[in-house]
Amino acid sequence: MVGRVTAHGFSDELRERRYVIVDAVDGRAHYVDVGLIDAHEFPQAGGIIEIAPVRVGVTPSDRTIAEIAAAHDGHYSAALHAEHDPGASPEFVRSHLRRLESLRRARVGVTRDSDGRWTIAPDHLQRVERHEQSRARDRPVHVELLSPVPIERQVAAEGATWLDRELTSAVPTGLHDKGFGREAREAMDSRRVWLIEQGLAREEGDGPRYSAGMVSGLRKRELTTVAAQLSTETGLQFTETGKGNHVAGTYRRRIDLASGRFAMIENSREFTLVPWRPVLEQFLSKEISGIMWGDTISWTLGRRRSGPAL
Repeated sequence: MVGRVTAHGFSDELRERRYVIVDAVDGRAHYVDVGLIDAHEFPQAGGIIEIAPVRVGVTPSDRTIAEIAAAHDGHYSAALHAEHDPGASPEFVRSHLRRLESLRRARVGVTRDSDGRWTIAPDHLQRVERHEQSRARDRPVHVELLSPVPIERQVAAEGATWLDRELTSAVPTGLHDKGFGREAREAMDSRRVWLIEQGLAREEGDGPRYSAGMVSGLRKRELTTVAAQLSTETGLQFTETGKGNHVAGTYRRRIDLASGRFAMIENSREFTLVPWRPVLEQFLSKEISGIMWGDTISWTLGRRRSGPAL
């Protein structure tokens, strides 16, 4: 379901369960119980989100771990995995170790031994199944923020908007001819005209043609403008972060742009803007670090030298 947020709040304050009302592209309004989701994961009214049901059940990784453990007296390790599947890449094996670590933190029943091996219970898959069902009751849907900016502000926005991604998508979202679906269709038509006026698109006989790299170019244009404003405001120098770069500093604030939500990370006399994630709100004004991977970032959060890390 894709649509515009019209309201959200508590459906059960005692259990801190939330609901959201979505004016969807199918032309109807929907009430959705989203479970234990923090309020900052939603945009202000008018922002656009996508909601999808959470998949419940064991994963292929779980099955592989159980299979290797069954063949090695209830133990799993990276070495045993490599022996079981010589063609497995190191990153593929690490993904299984990350899965085990997440299950350990959730107290599903796996333990990490002092020699680096993991002890896996004989009923591992049943335990994982129960864990996943419990998680699905707490958070029955996955909510993805498509744009924190209302659709009417996207038409002439100097940034990479949801409208732009839809216009250039090989599989665009289906829009009904009423309600928000009609509004979105009309906004896309207006955005197309604006892009042509900006020289970023042109009309041809079989339809519009968009410039190569248009979306990334618009995103960079908006970030450059906002970074200049923030530099004037704070007196700090902006540093651009690219793929594979290490990011470290203090998380100062969230910034909502047409291109999405970004986090301002301050380090000494510099700052950078990187993709925001909900988990960052727990670390406001605290030290964090991470590595950029395209349009996403892998974070290391929490105290590093003086205490535990997440």
